[in-house]
Amino acid sequence: MTDQHAAERLPRGRDWVRWGFVALPMVSAVEKANALAWVLIGVTLALSVPLLWLRPERTRPWLLPVLLPSLTVVAGTVWVFVPNSWSTVTMFASTFFVVLRYSKFPIAVVVVADLAAIGLWGLRNDNWDAVFPTLTVLAIILLLGFNRRGRVERLEQTELALARAQTATEEHARAAALAERARIARELHDVLAHSLAGLSLNLQGARLMLVRDGASPEAIAQVERAQKLASEGLAEARKAVAALREDAVGVERAVADLLAGYRMDSGARADLKVEGEPRELDATVGTALVRAVQEALANTRKHAPKADVDVILSYTSGTVELTVADRQGRRPPEAPTAGYGLRGMSERVALLDGRLDSGPVEDGWRIHLTVPA
Repeated sequence: MTDQHAAERLPRGRDWVRWGFVALPMVSAVEKANALAWVLIGVTLALSVPLLWLRPERTRPWLLPVLLPSLTVVAGTVWVFVPNSWSTVTMFASTFFVVLRYSKFPIAVVVVADLAAIGLWGLRNDNWDAVFPTLTVLAIILLLGFNRRGRVERLEQTELALARAQTATEEHARAAALAERARIARELHDVLAHSLAGLSLNLQGARLMLVRDGASPEAIAQVERAQKLASEGLAEARKAVAALREDAVGVERAVADLLAGYRMDSGARADLKVEGEPRELDATVGTALVRAVQEALANTRKHAPKADVDVILSYTSGTVELTVADRQGRRPPEAPTAGYGLRGMSERVALLDGRLDSGPVEDGWRIHLTVPA
């Protein structure tokens, strides 16, 4: 048990005060108590001990509403049999605590118990002259309790109203910010993204025309670099639009964008197949999958330009599997050592407790990874 938890279990100052008002007045009845009064005093003291640890916010809802009226009844009975004692303080203190916090039924129980004790006290001791002042004290106790209760409720309502107003202000500011971000996102999508998409298509057409007309390799390379920059700019523009809309780009969409860029660059086929039921993935898992496709396509561009690519994203129970295979039409040689890209991919997958396999197959190069999700 930590020091903080131990401190929370110790009685606090107000717990001692509450217990003192309930328990200590009963000591004054000990000197004149008979056998029945002794039993009742013992019951009162036993019932008062839990008050040192019972707090409304940490106990069962019914416990204190039962305990405090019981103390009121027992203390009132002690006062009837030991009239010259301070047991009325216990009776009235329990009444005050009930009025301060609890519902109509416990309040009615303690008021009836108080009136019965006062009536029996007057009848047993034939001292009706003191009954009226005692009733007056009871009325004052009730008024003080209700007044304090009303003040606490007003403070709680004020705090609640302030909290609601603060929440409404924050929501209004957030809505205004989201509306402005949505407007900027629309502008980016309608102007920048469309322009970059059109530019990329025009550059692809220009590259094909240069190839047809037998242009120099330098000119074709310049157009290809421009097309690649346009494709990358389009992908970044889409990411910016998604970020402004607070709509994370899904793994399927991100992979599809990468494959679209590869198709534009190489003119080769690049297909994505999704198996199973797609679901939202953790950000680290999604990043690992997208980076794996990105690295695989970079290797294909480097070692097998214009090769067709097949990507399979498979959602299974508890895992996600990704397969990236380029179709070179032949079995490539084994790589002497893994490049930095594959090493980084392997490390990223290992951090997720996943598994990565990479190597040549009959018609190309294949990367397969499995990560928990």
